[in-house]
Amino acid sequence: MQIQDLPYSDPGVPDARSGPRLLWWLGRNQLGGQCRALLWGMLHFTSVCALPFCVGLAVQAAVDRSAGRLALTGGLMLLCGTATAVGDTFLHRAAVTNWITAAARLQQLLARKAAYLGSALTRRVAAGEVVTVSTGDVEKIGWFVEAVSRFTAAALTVVVVCVALLIYQPALGLLVAVGLPVVAFAVLPLLPKATSRADVQREKAGRATELASDTVAGLRVLRGIGGEDLFLDRYRRASQEVRHAAVRSARMWSVISALQVLLPGLLLIVAVLRGVQLAREGRITVGELVTVYSAVMIVNYPLRHFVEIAMAYSFSRPSAQRAARVLSLERLTDTEGSRATEAPGGDLFDPATGLRAPAHAFTAVVCGDPDMAGRLADRLGGHAAEAGRSVLLGGVPLNELPLDQARTAVLVQDKDPVLLSGTLRELLDVPATGTVRAEDALAAAQCADVLDALVQGSLDASDPMDARITERGRSLSGGQRQRLALARSLVADPEVLVLDEPTSAVDSHTEARIADGLRRLRSGRTTVVLTSSPLLLDRADEVVFLHEGAVAATGKHRELIGTEPRYRAVVTRESEDEQRASGDTAAPAPPRDRPHPSDGAPLLGAVEPLEEIEESA
Repeated sequence: MQIQDLPYSDPGVPDARSGPRLLWWLGRNQLGGQCRALLWGMLHFTSVCALPFCVGLAVQAAVDRSAGRLALTGGLMLLCGTATAVGDTFLHRAAVTNWITAAARLQQLLARKAAYLGSALTRRVAAGEVVTVSTGDVEKIGWFVEAVSRFTAAALTVVVVCVALLIYQPALGLLVAVGLPVVAFAVLPLLPKATSRADVQREKAGRATELASDTVAGLRVLRGIGGEDLFLDRYRRASQEVRHAAVRSARMWSVISALQVLLPGLLLIVAVLRGVQLAREGRITVGELVTVYSAVMIVNYPLRHFVEIAMAYSFSRPSAQRAARVLSLERLTDTEGSRATEAPGGDLFDPATGLRAPAHAFTAVVCGDPDMAGRLADRLGGHAAEAGRSVLLGGVPLNELPLDQARTAVLVQDKDPVLLSGTLRELLDVPATGTVRAEDALAAAQCADVLDALVQGSLDASDPMDARITERGRSLSGGQRQRLALARSLVADPEVLVLDEPTSAVDSHTEARIADGLRRLRSGRTTVVLTSSPLLLDRADEVVFLHEGAVAATGKHRELIGTEPRYRAVVTRESEDEQRASGDTAAPAPPRDRPHPSDGAPLLGAVEPLEEIEESA
């Protein structure tokens, strides 16, 4: 796999049983790249370590005054230098390719898992951890996968050097062959402590990242309640904890690095002292002494990769563990489906609550519990995150359909929709029937002022469709984001559209116009709106009131206001004292002194001109 071939057409099925297994699986799936890096690494390291032998031969040739051997040695040094440069160039190329392709494979897997899990992901994994896994953890894992081949090449080179020294000069070669493994593995007892400190640092960094993301997401609210300083102090303390943990971790790694300098230096001193003694005794030549000295000095270069692989593993292991935890998450329902059928049509029925939304009608649902409304919206889309009986569409259980087919049949927009960064044209470029134009959807969602705001905020876009939307639409108000999300849902034009509080952040006049546009544009389609807004309820073909998780009443909005006190309490925000004062203890008919909808008189909760208020954030 080359970088230009990314992304993978099929990243494969990862082994997510544990972090080490995931690392092993990633390495196994890049055997070609690993072998190339290994071969180029062997060429590079071997050429570097061959230079001391050339230097020793050159010194001995000069001592023996042999011009021919000196010239031959010069040619060998030129060959080694060329091989070193070529090997280093292609080793770097192969290493970077391995790093990027491993990270890209993991990012694809995480993206697919996020799309597969949907809203269930953030319910089971903290948002800060998802961000950490998708960014920093991916890079650390790619680093380890890439470093394995370089470490293997370095280790093989050290073995080759030891064998060569034993053959070239057994007296000193034996000393070096025994000393190099001691130098290489002397730091192993320190690695567990260094790894534990690194784990503490990453844990604290993850908490700080999560706190920072939560603070940014709630910045408008924090400013509204004057809580910026409070959260700033919390983040300052968290960042200082990260700094202290990083310093403690760096101290241990600095000790390991110091040992990697000190121990080879001691080995070099011992080898030189022994070599001088042997040279004085006439057992070795000056050239052989220079060769051994140079070999011990140069071999420090591949030995550095022993420390690097230890660091790479210690940093990547917890990262791989977090990634494996995300990749191992599964949905409670089978996304492949067990029923092969065309997209069903008909009434939408929820057995858990008894809710039935007639086909091709505009149904409004009122829930006293906002959390229950969110769970109901999730369940109406099929393949819900929670276990339970499946919703039926035309008598067909949605959980038995493939996930893609269920999502095509029923589209759910939750109460906090996300706007992806990009242009408005890209935002509205969603899988759609093609029946609803983007202009009509934007008009129905009352997005005229949103388009003006986007153009004003863009320096190089005169067409609103080319204006850029910032990450999560943070430059827009809450009502503007809500209306753009509604327009995106209307463009998709699904057979069944479920909207959870689609107008909670807009003023009353805009809400009334949205209600009219929504009813007009969705004519002939099934629309279910979970809301307590009288403006939307009054325009619904049927209103369903849910109480304590079950259907308590159905009918028109104006009828339910007069006949169902619990419904009226939810819609009008009527307190218990006001209910008792009005004498509503059951579900009596409207008192004669209270205007009835049939009289054509104004009614609390009916559609009347309301005072326009500023959109909330």
